[in-house]
Parts: sequence; structure tokens; C-alpha cells
Amino acid sequence: MDRALHPHKFAMHLICACVFVTPASGVFAQNFGPEAVQKPPPALSPFGTTASPNIHPAWRLSGLPGQKAAPVTRFELNTEAGELALQLSTDKSYGVLAHNWAGPAPAELSWRWRVDQPLERADLATKKGDDAAVKVCVMFDQPLADIPLLQRAALALARTATGQAVPNATVCYVWDPRYPAGTSGSNPYSARVRYIVLDGAQVNQWTTQQRRVSEDFQRLFGSESPVTPPVITVAVGADSDNTQGRSVAYLSQLRWLP
Repeated sequence: MDRALHPHKFAMHLICACVFVTPASGVFAQNFGPEAVQKPPPALSPFGTTASPNIHPAWRLSGLPGQKAAPVTRFELNTEAGELALQLSTDKSYGVLAHNWAGPAPAELSWRWRVDQPLERADLATKKGDDAAVKVCVMFDQPLADIPLLQRAALALARTATGQAVPNATVCYVWDPRYPAGTSGSNPYSARVRYIVLDGAQVNQWTTQQRRVSEDFQRLFGSESPVTPPVITVAVGADSDNTQGRSVAYLSQLRWLP
């Protein structure tokens, strides 16, 4: 039976596979015309500063909804190799930090990440293995009319069941040890969340990533929407609740490039 016919189960897994997003009414009451696109994109808030041990309040923490909630992944500020980084530590847990950001997709999203303890049993193609030591996700305000009918109905049911503004389309960049870089696909719980594998062979080593998010949206969702919709949220996360494992990763310098 199609998962769209199970609203509560679908809602749970859509939120688990993606992130918690708060409603943002009126957030698009601004000019997205050519003049706005040419301006430098508003900055993402840093994860934190050396002056405070606390994560910047623009980054909101969430875990799994419902009675079967897993422990929440730990997000801490740490100095690694002389730079301030976000440390993501999982222990049979799930967690996401989400940052509201409204506007057309800028040219590139850039960041640095490192995984010290990977999840050997992770498998993005299966529900039992749907975990990641670190991922960076971008959510889009895709027009509902572009979404296939059954998935559109499932989204409506998910929003009713959870009371959350489940995003219409999400692109996730994943550090994964199983599949080669460049592998892409749909999340096993929801086709509204799609991923691209960027790393996985390099452990204990910082790597820099730069992605043209509009091109990646077209790669994954272009058959539905020929025009890339506005971005509504940027999020980072790590989870090991399905594989019941542990992982440690670091993320730094997450920013839009003009």
C-alpha cells in the first residue's frame, strides 16, 4: 500500500527524515525580482562565537516528534585545528538544527565538515539504515501544484497530523561511507526529501564543500519544477536512531556565497 495512505506514519517519517520547520507566515512578502537576486544574499548566522559557549539562537534544535522519540543528538561548540566548529555527536539519537532563511537560492552554499566516527551500518537506500553522521539540508517553497497528487495529499495529511509546516521539497547533502560521492536518490521514507552523497571515504579529515543549490534542486526535483523555488530554511543534522549506532562529526563555516 502506498505510504500516502498512512498519514500518521508518513508524517512521523517525513519529519524524521528531514527537519522541524516553524511556520513563517508573511516571510515571502518581499521582492524576489531581478534587483533582489543581484544583491548579496543575507548571511546565515554563525553556529556560535568564541565569546559564548551557547549555539546562536537563530539555530533551533529539534528531535523526533511523538511517543517513540529517540534521544536528541548533541550539538556543541568546539575548537578543532584552531577553528570554531559545531560538534555533532549521536548515540542512538536524532537531532537537527534549523535556521529560517527566506529568499531565492544564492549562487552557492559552502561549508567544511569532518567525520571522526562514522556510522558503518548506515544505508541511505533503506529505512533501517537511514542515518547520517552529518548532513546539510536546504528546504524550498516548491509550489504545491508542481508536486505529484499523491505526495501532495500526503503532505497535507502530515501537516494536519503533526501541526508542523512540513517543507514541500528538501535537498540534503550527506556524508556517507557506503555510496560513492555523487550518488543521489530519494529518502526511503519520503520522496519529498532527496539527497546527494558528497563524502564518505575521508575520515578524520576536513574537507570543503561548495554546492550550487539551484542546480542541485533541478537535478533532484527539476522534473516537477522547471524553476527553482525560494529557499525557506537551511538545516544541519546527525542521526543514528535507525542503526542504533554512535557517531562524531564537525561542521564549520556554513555560509552562502554570492
